[in-house]
Amino acid sequence: MKVNFYATLRPIVGQKTVELPIEDGATVQDVLETIVEKYPDIRPELMDENGQLLGHVHLFINGRDAPYLENMMQTKIKPTDKIDVFPAVGGG
Repeated sequence: MKVNFYATLRPIVGQKTVELPIEDGATVQDVLETIVEKYPDIRPELMDENGQLLGHVHLFINGRDAPYLENMMQTKIKPTDKIDVFPAVGGG
């Protein structure tokens, strides 16, 4: 499954889009855990000490932020889903 990374996350994974081995029936939380397993240096950018997605990180599935999906992080994904991961963005 292809996962797109943006801004400060790209240098950590080394490119914009990576292919991850996501099993059929996986959840959004499974995707998050697979990302951290493959790229351990990204963990503090995405997860808290309990393994939960940080509130200021945006993990989009087909353009919808994971916390707003019907089953939030337990939403099952399909191989055709588009996944985008954005770090916190600030400015002014």
